[in-house]
Amino acid sequence: MERVILHSDLNSFYASVECMNDPSLRDKPVAVGGDPESRHGIILTRNQLAKPFGVHVGQTIWEARRCCPELMVVRPHFDRYLYFSRQVRAIYEEYTDQVEPFGIDEAWLDVTGSRLLFGSGREIADTLRERIRRELGLTVSVGVSFNKVFAKLASDLKKPDATTEIPKSRFREIVFPLPVTDLLFVGRSAAKSFREYGIYTIGDLARTDPRLLRKWFGKTGEVFSAYANGLDRSPVARAGEEDEAKSVGNSTTCPRDLKTDDEARLVLYMMAEQVSRRLREQGLMGKTLVLFLRDNTLKSWERQAPLRRCTNVCAEIAEEAYALFRRVYSWPRPLRGLGVRVTDLLPAGSAEQCFLFGEQKHRQLARLDGAVDGVRRRFGEDCVRRALLLTDPQLAHLGRESQSSLQNFQNAAANL
Repeated sequence: MERVILHSDLNSFYASVECMNDPSLRDKPVAVGGDPESRHGIILTRNQLAKPFGVHVGQTIWEARRCCPELMVVRPHFDRYLYFSRQVRAIYEEYTDQVEPFGIDEAWLDVTGSRLLFGSGREIADTLRERIRRELGLTVSVGVSFNKVFAKLASDLKKPDATTEIPKSRFREIVFPLPVTDLLFVGRSAAKSFREYGIYTIGDLARTDPRLLRKWFGKTGEVFSAYANGLDRSPVARAGEEDEAKSVGNSTTCPRDLKTDDEARLVLYMMAEQVSRRLREQGLMGKTLVLFLRDNTLKSWERQAPLRRCTNVCAEIAEEAYALFRRVYSWPRPLRGLGVRVTDLLPAGSAEQCFLFGEQKHRQLARLDGAVDGVRRRFGEDCVRRALLLTDPQLAHLGRESQSSLQNFQNAAANL
């Protein structure tokens, strides 16, 4: 039986929720963004009225206002977005138990087994759009196809408030002329590499010998070839199923440009403290450290290195992060943001090799982190702070509220 997969994408979700909350915004160009004063000034989403002015996601607020002087910028309210996301999810689950979130505003639905009850894939998509518009006041674009990749592609083809279908019998006609960047997971870096080999459209990619793609891009090349040729067979997860965490990380945009090793070390310690605590809360430890950097031209990149031992201890993660930072960055430009991520996760307490030297110190640090966690749970986050963070109150303050609230939002969204 041929599968019927939907991909549902709430249109300009954050901005739509803010316009519902404040009706005076409905006829104005609106964007939801961070706080310009604390340098969290990036556009998260914009409504349809702002789109013709060139306002786009990821743009800085000052750039967006240069494009559209009348732009109304609203601070995000993540609790509202979570509420509406859950309401939409409840509607989806009336039609199928196979609902897989893809972020807070998108989801795949496998309705293969629902057609006898609710009609064809297109009919179910139209019903979802009508119900979400009528019951919640939001609009949604829905793609209908025979796999997840093409359902996602279809939902992006026509917005807002539309149903678009890519049937198996006509997918080459519809999909092959599209730019290769329209394919799921093909970002700017991959697209640049494809152009170097003369691959500009999805059809170009589909017609390229998979053996060549593997030679050029490794296993990823074969995956892209399968996607372009409609061979994606990945299932839609059932409601309630959760993927195991593959990494735990945290990053932040700084209130001022970082210019010295001491400033970078302070921020890295703060990020490592939050990451290590989340690892302990989830009963995990990790073997690989990933360092994220963004300079003041907004160029971003990552570097990684193995940790000397599998750990969730703050001091060990922070010092390894700082050592990696010293190896890879020599200050060609000031830094705007930093982040720390730990991957290759294992359950805490898994069998691990003991070290001849440093084992006692590791255990002492682990007990210290556990004691501090307990004190903070009882008396609040700021009752115990590292002396290092007191050397620069402006930097030490930056991750406490905005980043923790964003992380809580992301964690909740991932478990919708």
